[in-house]
Amino acid sequence: MKLVVHVDGGARGNPGPAAIGVVVSDPGGTVLDEVAERIGVASNNVAEYRALIRGLERARDLGADEVEIVNDSELIAKQLTGAYRVKHPAMKPLHLEATDALGGFGVWRIRTVPRARNAHADSLVNAALDGER
Repeated sequence: MKLVVHVDGGARGNPGPAAIGVVVSDPGGTVLDEVAERIGVASNNVAEYRALIRGLERARDLGADEVEIVNDSELIAKQLTGAYRVKHPAMKPLHLEATDALGGFGVWRIRTVPRARNAHADSLVNAALDGER
């Protein structure tokens, strides 16, 4: 089963209070699950990876064997596809955890979209940071 996983992470202050937003849907756009939660103090990139990892966990729990990841972080997408190296020491374990999680899917792909096209996940990040979720 293929699922689409929209992910976003953000920090106010970078690093600062951080949160993740995840929206898991079927290919037709029906939302099956969503997550909005604070993750403590982190950088934007750490929050992006944490959102990705959580989204992959949720997709796996829903029975996906194929995932399409949609995010607004070109850095994370390029690191996952191998186009960019992971240089920052704090990012290396998160990258490893994400690639290990991706290995559990028969097929995966990631695409980067402008923030406006990832609005639902972005709104979940802000709701968590604002204490609304």
